[in-house]
Amino acid sequence: MQALTHKSFAVNRKPMTFWERLYLINIIKGMLITFSHMFKKQPTVRYPEQKREFSPVFRGLHVLNRDEQGRENCTACGLCAVACPAEAITMEAAERQEGEEHLYKEEKYAAKYEINMLRCIFCGLCEEACPKDAIYLSETFAPANYTRKGFIYDKNDLLIPNTLTNATALAKAKGVEA
Repeated sequence: MQALTHKSFAVNRKPMTFWERLYLINIIKGMLITFSHMFKKQPTVRYPEQKREFSPVFRGLHVLNRDEQGRENCTACGLCAVACPAEAITMEAAERQEGEEHLYKEEKYAAKYEINMLRCIFCGLCEEACPKDAIYLSETFAPANYTRKGFIYDKNDLLIPNTLTNATALAKAKGVEA
């Protein structure tokens, strides 16, 4: 019978020598490999004490943006929800009432805005589809959580703090230590 490949070879079944039966040489080789790794640089990043450097194109947690006057940029057009291939974004639109001009930029705003981070694939298509630059992916990553509800972020979780009223919270949200 002819083999299909030339990679097969006959197995040598000769009896083991005395030193091979002791496994002493193999144990010493293994210990040398283990000790050599003790003096190499550790690949582990000890997170919260050390922060890992991300690339400039890293896409992290979503943020809903505000303008210079502290008003929400989102006009609930729905383009981000339509562009999302994972269907992770849901929103409901509402009309701006009298006296709410300081809260919302346009007549329409997002009354409900949710992103399911378990579905999100961090592709950035929602950021590209938004005509008002209302949503962007920040350089922070989503924190761990033990429940599914903890991964569904609503508008209050995503909205960046107001520039005029809470500057320290804004700096913290952007990742800048104040």
